[in-house]
Amino acid sequence: MGLFSLTQEVAIDLGTANTVIISDDKVLVNEPSVVAYDMRTNELVAVGKKAQQMIGKGGNKIGTVRPLRDGVIADFTYCEMMIRGMIDMLPKKSRLFTPSLRMVVCIPSGSTEVDIRAIRDSSEHAGGRDVYMIYEPMAAAIGIGIDVESPKGCMIVDIGGGTTEIAVISLGGIVANKSIKVAGDELNEDIIHYMGSMHNLRIEEPMAERIKIQVGSALTELENPPEDFRVIGPNKVTSLPMEVPISYQEIAHCLEKSISKIENAVLNALEITPSELYADIVQDGIFLTGGGALLHGLAKRLTDKITIPFHVADDPLMAVARGTGIALKNIHNYNFLIR
Repeated sequence: MGLFSLTQEVAIDLGTANTVIISDDKVLVNEPSVVAYDMRTNELVAVGKKAQQMIGKGGNKIGTVRPLRDGVIADFTYCEMMIRGMIDMLPKKSRLFTPSLRMVVCIPSGSTEVDIRAIRDSSEHAGGRDVYMIYEPMAAAIGIGIDVESPKGCMIVDIGGGTTEIAVISLGGIVANKSIKVAGDELNEDIIHYMGSMHNLRIEEPMAERIKIQVGSALTELENPPEDFRVIGPNKVTSLPMEVPISYQEIAHCLEKSISKIENAVLNALEITPSELYADIVQDGIFLTGGGALLHGLAKRLTDKITIPFHVADDPLMAVARGTGIALKNIHNYNFLIR
C-alpha cells in the first residue's frame, strides 16, 4: 500500500525551543529548534541536536540561529530550512514517488495575521500541500485529555520557550486568552545576567538551561529541594576558570520578576473570563503545560497566590505535540482549525 500512498500526514509543534513532529500517532522527530549554516555560502549544515552542539563552536565558518523567537518566526529563510530538514528526518518508506504533505502546525494564541501567514508560507515552501493550524493552548488542552468542545470551561497555562500562553477554552473556542513573551528563554536570560552580576561568571544559554532544569525554582522554600548545581566557566574580568555552587534559593530570587509577570498574566486572563466559566475553573483547577511547568515549586506558588488549584499535566513537555497529533486525526471534525 505504501507504493500508492498519495498523502503523508504530519503534526508539527513548531516551538521556540524544540520542534516535535508526529506521524501515525508516533513522535518521529523531537529536536531543538536550531539551524547551523555555512557563513560563507549560507547553505544548511545541520538542524536540531547536531546544530545545537555547534552553538558557539563554529568560529567564523559555521553560524547557528534559532529561527523562532518569542513564539513567532524571526527568520523566514532559516525557518523554512529547519522545517524541511526535520521533515527529511522522518523515516523513509518504500515509495515510487514523494507523497504530498498534509500538516497541522501549532501556533501561539497571540499570533497576528502576519505571523500566521509567515508560518503557513514556511510550511508550504517546506513541502506542505494542505496546511492547517491550531492554537497552542487548544492543542495543549486536547493533549492532556480535555474535551475542548464541551460547554464546560477549562484554563490552560502553557509555558514554552518563547511565550507563555494562557487561555480559557469552551465549546471548541478560546473565550479569553493572554499571551506574554515571558517564558523559558526569558528565564535563561535572567540566569545569565544573575551569574554575571553576582558571581562574575560568564555563561551561555545552554548552561543557563541546565541550571534552570537542575535548580530552577519559583519558591525559596521547597519540601524536596534539589542539590546545589556546580557551574564551571570563565571569570568575566580575568577569564580564569571558576567553579561556583548554585542553590535553588539563589535561582528563585533571580527568577522572581519573571515569575511575577506570569502570575499577573494569569490574573489578567481570569479578569476577562465569563463568570459561568470562572466557576468551572475554580472547581477543576488550572492546568500547567510546557517545559516551564516543570520549574520546582511553580504550581504551589501559583496555587497559593491565586487560590485556585494548579495541576501540572502528565508529561507537560509533550502535551502540545500530542494535542496537535490528535487534531491531525480529527481534521474534518475540528472546525476550530485554521486554514
